[in-house]
Amino acid sequence: LPREVRSGDVLLGLPSSGLHTNGYSLARKVLFEEIGLALDDGLPDSVDTRSVGDILLEPHLTYLPVLGPLLGDEGLRALAHITGGGLTDNLPRILAPGLQARIEIGSWQVPEVFEIIERHGKVRAEEMRRVFNLGIGMVLVVGHDRADEIRDRLIHEGGGALRIGEIEAGDEGVVYREA
Repeated sequence: LPREVRSGDVLLGLPSSGLHTNGYSLARKVLFEEIGLALDDGLPDSVDTRSVGDILLEPHLTYLPVLGPLLGDEGLRALAHITGGGLTDNLPRILAPGLQARIEIGSWQVPEVFEIIERHGKVRAEEMRRVFNLGIGMVLVVGHDRADEIRDRLIHEGGGALRIGEIEAGDEGVVYREA
């Protein structure tokens, strides 16, 4: 609930497995029309050996197995599922008035498919952040004093949690800063 979120709370991101059902129109346009790839082709200049088809069809992760043990924990203030709208449009839904989410650019590794779409499609970073999850499928807002403990619990459960930012006083919305 937004009323639970406070300045100083920590943002923990859970990695996505890929596009997670969002941004396929733009991805198809860049990968198939602009680059000219076929479903069986690999991504250009990529270390990922999977085909474009396999990358695009990567199943959406379910976060309940790693989040279930935390539900009801008072250190967990809010959750944001990063769907269409990316971090830019999904995080404000859990913010109370007078708060903003500060995201540290570079605090996680953006999967190659997003970097290729951005570079080859000449897509602006702002649009990428609004269309795609960029490798973060779920964000937890947790109390500052419990952030390390909760991150460790998520990692133990297989969630791969990363500290990606904080909540701070300011205009509502999301701000991006270099880490």
